[in-house]
Amino acid sequence: MKQRIEELLQEIQELKAQKLQDIEEYRIKLLGKKGSITKLFEDFREVLPEQKRELGQKLNTLKNLASSKLEELKEKVGESILQNGPKSDFTKPGDKFDLGTRHPISVTREEIISIFSKFGYAVAEGPEIEDDWHVFGALNFPPEHPARDMQDTFFISQSDNPVLLRTHTSSVQVRAMERMPLPIRIVCPGRVFRNEAISARAHCIFHQVEGLYIDKNVSFADLKQAVLLFAKEMFGEQTKIRMRPSYFPFTEPSAEVDVSCNICGGKGCNICKGTGWLEIMGCGMVDPNVLEASGIDPKVYSGFAFGMGVERIAMLKWQVKDLRLYFENDVRFLREFETVI
Repeated sequence: MKQRIEELLQEIQELKAQKLQDIEEYRIKLLGKKGSITKLFEDFREVLPEQKRELGQKLNTLKNLASSKLEELKEKVGESILQNGPKSDFTKPGDKFDLGTRHPISVTREEIISIFSKFGYAVAEGPEIEDDWHVFGALNFPPEHPARDMQDTFFISQSDNPVLLRTHTSSVQVRAMERMPLPIRIVCPGRVFRNEAISARAHCIFHQVEGLYIDKNVSFADLKQAVLLFAKEMFGEQTKIRMRPSYFPFTEPSAEVDVSCNICGGKGCNICKGTGWLEIMGCGMVDPNVLEASGIDPKVYSGFAFGMGVERIAMLKWQVKDLRLYFENDVRFLREFETVI
């Protein structure tokens, strides 16, 4: 073994290389799994105890010499490549490549949030996997209540408090009412899930932005003003709104909100189906039972809530007729928005 170490020491000192591939071959030959030095370390286990000290030192010296020699060769070859290789002209223009564009859903979501931020609303977020209490129970959906049938739910596990994919971001509002100090003024953007057949007008995954304002002496007039200001910011100063009576378990009174069609100016067209109006959101005054469920005294505080589908707003803003296009990752579709985003 001693003689073999001396031979390798001599061989390593005489190593020369012209290219990086030569150095890699040396490394494998000497230090690879089946390399010469690796084999010596395996044989070292059979050496007599009185020889281990001397041979161990020589083996370590051999390995260190091999590593340093390989690094030295790398530096020399690298310098040679820089000196003798082809020169780069850094004044030449770079290669042209296509840049992506932001998704219309992301742009619409951020625009909605930006508008309400100007009105003093903070952003609140919560988990997509929720429990039954925050999605239904705290929002005035008692067990077996028929209103639960309004939203077909993806359940993950069944128990006393089932786990499910949230059907609306109202669950974030519940968590905010449980934890945040009053008054509360928030918008809750997020992705939601409902067990629905996928079509041009519906999808099992979509995005919402919901809002909540709770304080003393909040009225329906405050709600109407907030919705009107949002509509004018989103669709233009000329936009009008109308509010139709509706029903939601967690608000009373409740309303659906329409805006004047921004395509025909309210005269009637195929987009608004001749009515001159387009539905954009649901809203209402927070039900006292919802306030009580979150520990808020409804005799002292009142509030309003609203919710809108981001896909719906984007469809109206850019006249997208098939909701499925948002999810298909078709670059041709996304490129249509390069000039408007």
